[in-house]
Amino acid sequence: MGLWAALSWGSALLLALAVICFLLYCSYVYYIHMRYDHIPGPPRDSFLFGHLPSILKNKGLIHDLFLGWVQKYGPVVRVNGLKTTYVIVTSPEGVKEILMSPNYTKDVTYKRAFNLFGVRFFGNGLLTDWDYDHWHKQRRIMDPAFSRTYLIGLMGTFNEKAEELMEKLAEKADGKSEFSMHDMMAKVTLDVIAKVAFGMELNSLHDDQTPFPRAISMVMKGLSEARNPLARFIPGKRALIREIQESARLLRQTGRQCIEKRQRAMKEGEEIPVDILTQILKGAASEDNCDFESLLDNFVTFFIAGQETTANQLSFAVMELSRHPEILEKVQAEVDEVIGSKRDIEYEDLGKLQYLSQVLKETLRLYPTAPGTSRALKKEIVVEGVRIPPDVTLVFNSYTMGRMEKFYKDPFTFDPERFSPDAPKPFYTYFPFSLGPRSCIGQVFAQMEAKVVMAKLLQRYDFQLAEGQSFNLLDTGTIRPMDGVICRLRPRTSNKGTI
Repeated sequence: MGLWAALSWGSALLLALAVICFLLYCSYVYYIHMRYDHIPGPPRDSFLFGHLPSILKNKGLIHDLFLGWVQKYGPVVRVNGLKTTYVIVTSPEGVKEILMSPNYTKDVTYKRAFNLFGVRFFGNGLLTDWDYDHWHKQRRIMDPAFSRTYLIGLMGTFNEKAEELMEKLAEKADGKSEFSMHDMMAKVTLDVIAKVAFGMELNSLHDDQTPFPRAISMVMKGLSEARNPLARFIPGKRALIREIQESARLLRQTGRQCIEKRQRAMKEGEEIPVDILTQILKGAASEDNCDFESLLDNFVTFFIAGQETTANQLSFAVMELSRHPEILEKVQAEVDEVIGSKRDIEYEDLGKLQYLSQVLKETLRLYPTAPGTSRALKKEIVVEGVRIPPDVTLVFNSYTMGRMEKFYKDPFTFDPERFSPDAPKPFYTYFPFSLGPRSCIGQVFAQMEAKVVMAKLLQRYDFQLAEGQSFNLLDTGTIRPMDGVICRLRPRTSNKGTI
């Protein structure tokens, strides 16, 4: 009887402690509400969960949900999730003040990419590093790998891999065969980043069994799934989460093998390329406490970032050009004039492809493959007359701002003329590569690669979208075309025959 009484008292005590903890948590949530509720925003779905129910049940793109809220509630919008408050800022002045300053660090959103469901992923790489001084040191070490001299030296590889893509497309260019352009672009951009950054020949264009394209898709899906803090506890997602974990392990193991091979070559005095991997190793040598996992963080960061976003941009460009024959005809005419029939595109040619640049920029306005960024607010600021207290996450969304009528006339119309030399510049409303000191180090690299691939594609082929596919978007951390841009190709011809 004494044992049962003790157990009963113990259970009662635990229950009482649980109730007290719950009430304290509710009090803290109430305090958060009181502190930030003067900021405009939609009504909360729940006292505890805030706007999470609306976000999780939203069937479309979360950024379209944000767009609707911004259009209804103004340029500064509060979003609640459990005990966390986010503030969406779509004010150009606010974008300028925050993103152009080194005083605002990245926030907890990036910290969540440290691992994926318990498996280390981006870690403290260049993308996710919170510590500004440490990030700045990493960035300074990486800069030589993205200098103009180095990038010009990459033209040979850009041409080589783009030619391999053209040869692969030739097998499908009968005007009848339908295939996913996104799949093809994902493979060529993977082959490019593997070779120029890490000296690896993946040959994914010709090897359908290579696991890397799917592994990248899975880890990107993992970033999206990780937004739901309860995802790993949902029984129906266990198999998916296991595959995400295995994909993250595969990428890091590949990085481990690549780094160890390069370290051996350096130790034995072999000639090594001045590529991203070399810069990663140089950076490690300059730090006293740099462990191997930190090297893998930057391997994964550049491996993913150098492939995923460019593949998505190229796919969206093909999609929009297929939907606008008059724009396709104009950009093909420019390519014919600048490139003609030559196979090796030179660095100087890229600057002459002005209209193609406009097409690629307009693609990123409508479909910024990295749709936004965020910063931690440590001191109170005022944006558009709204006081924002500290200890919140500020969200800056290029997708949302790019689709607002107040910044772009007929924003849902694909119009490359928005970026013509004489057009007004979209200051602080267009930032597909972010802005300021933490803007993407690889943006020039990515646009050079995109230009070479698109120029060759436009030079050689006419393309048409297959009927019946949707133009819906998929959010996997980046934005990609849901149906993969299913196309039919045929060789372009001139009065001299096939180009």
